[in-house]
Amino acid sequence: MSEPEELPELSDIEKEVYSWQTTVEGFGEEGQRKLKNASVMISRIGGLGGLVAYELAAAGVGRLILAHGGCLKPSDLNRQLLMKSEALGSSRMDCAVARLKELNPRLEIVPIPENISESNVSELVAEADVVVDCAPLFEERFLMNREAFKQGKPLVECSMFEMEAHITSFKPGSTGCLQCLYPKKPDYWQRRFPVFGAVSGMVGCLGAMEAIKIIVELGEPLFGRLLTCDLKSMKFHQVHLRPIPNCPVCDGIR
Repeated sequence: MSEPEELPELSDIEKEVYSWQTTVEGFGEEGQRKLKNASVMISRIGGLGGLVAYELAAAGVGRLILAHGGCLKPSDLNRQLLMKSEALGSSRMDCAVARLKELNPRLEIVPIPENISESNVSELVAEADVVVDCAPLFEERFLMNREAFKQGKPLVECSMFEMEAHITSFKPGSTGCLQCLYPKKPDYWQRRFPVFGAVSGMVGCLGAMEAIKIIVELGEPLFGRLLTCDLKSMKFHQVHLRPIPNCPVCDGIR
């Protein structure tokens, strides 16, 4: 049996920065050291993934692997809070990295200025302890789902539409996967869809908290449960998810 990995120590400034959360029951300085030692991959850092990245940077996760291509457009600014108006037309990734470093200069960032594809998904998932999927396209989401299960990495799934948000987490070997939930791409799903920035921000914060809980083994992550939030009526529901028989992604892993 291999020796357990030694956790990094916290500096004096880190102890002060994170002093509010290290008093959370069941977390403490050991939990903070686990966050400092962790790597989280986030696919897309727009309205949803950008908030995941920002909250994880604030919480003290040591390393973020960020994948998102393209340049900033005016239509991004209603929800992409890592961006700024002066950066219109320039690299979305450069803007995000600068904003994250302003908040947490100790953060290590691996910026990938391209979207998830067959050519990069295996390498990027391999770099992470936890994968957070915030991609709008099911082609990307299915790729990350496949690789996360192949490599045994926990996967947090976040999405939103209009004033509704969905979030769940998958654990290879214990739960079903995204392809069990969506055996094929939904016909109604389009690249551009109606949404308020506050909705993407809310589910982004939930996604960040899911990643933190998984890394630290704190509380009960949404493994095998789908949380839906209707912000029009402020109704929250949970649905228990079951693996489907003969799933091409996870059947042989369970």
